[in-house]
Amino acid sequence: MKNAIKILAILALVILGTTKAMAQDISGDTYEQKFKLGIGASVGYPFEDPYNLNVGGDVRLQYDLSKRYSLTATTGFSNLFAKGDDNDLGYIPAKLGFKAFVLKDKFYLMGEAGAAFPVTNGYNKTSLLLSPSIGYATKYIDVSVRYEYLPDFPTLRNNTPDNGLGQVALRLAYGFKL
Repeated sequence: MKNAIKILAILALVILGTTKAMAQDISGDTYEQKFKLGIGASVGYPFEDPYNLNVGGDVRLQYDLSKRYSLTATTGFSNLFAKGDDNDLGYIPAKLGFKAFVLKDKFYLMGEAGAAFPVTNGYNKTSLLLSPSIGYATKYIDVSVRYEYLPDFPTLRNNTPDNGLGQVALRLAYGFKL
């Protein structure tokens, strides 16, 4: 038993040493990991009734793991405008995500998941929030298109109450290093 523990410990040290050695940049250049903050506005088109427009603002904190990969945390406020006499649905999204730059460090793919907390009277069920997006970012400007799916928000299908809202949104943001 003691031999097995010694072998596992040596194996773990070898693996950690190899991983550390492989993580070193051969050119000697190192990438400074840093935080960025983005402040954005978005407008969206909901696919289900009774909604006809989504307008919102957000704040996104981004931590760069490397030049190509980042972790994100996004929150803000969005309002789904309803047709007719139905109440609008305002909600606060809270999402965590992963961003990967795929082309010349400008174009990226990002996936976020989290929750949408309704803040409008009459709606009280928090919804899961899934949001893949594609975007273009420069040093200060970030433009992206995202799809959002909120499976627990109320909708109408053939004038019958249902759940599950899908929408597409355009986001324009200004970002800077912290």
